[in-house]
Amino acid sequence: MVDAHFPDQLKYHPEHAWVSVDGEVATIGISWFAQDALGEVIFFDPPQVGAEISAGESAGELESLKAVSEVIAPISGRVIEVNTALEGSPEPINDDPYGAGWLLKVQPGDGAELAGLLDCDAYQASLS
Repeated sequence: MVDAHFPDQLKYHPEHAWVSVDGEVATIGISWFAQDALGEVIFFDPPQVGAEISAGESAGELESLKAVSEVIAPISGRVIEVNTALEGSPEPINDDPYGAGWLLKVQPGDGAELAGLLDCDAYQASLS
């Protein structure tokens, strides 16, 4: 597992998901804190491509050796891609949560939701 870090360029949801927007595509994953709390992730159950997800609602489940946990969507949108590389090999969620361990790509719905998310400093402050 990687050391604690929280990239400055990302926005964070209080339920430990991150989002990065590049044009019309938002990439979503879980934070270092979330993967550390879960422990070794053994399975990711994503929504279907084409599904609509809503901010603050479930956008899939992560199963670890410790527990099953909902991935809470940081923003609303339509799922346009799921990280299929995690099927049968979810280790990147723990090893590289901000890179190869991304979970979903969505076409964002309400642009105002992004403004309501936490920046890196506010997210880290919320953890203490």
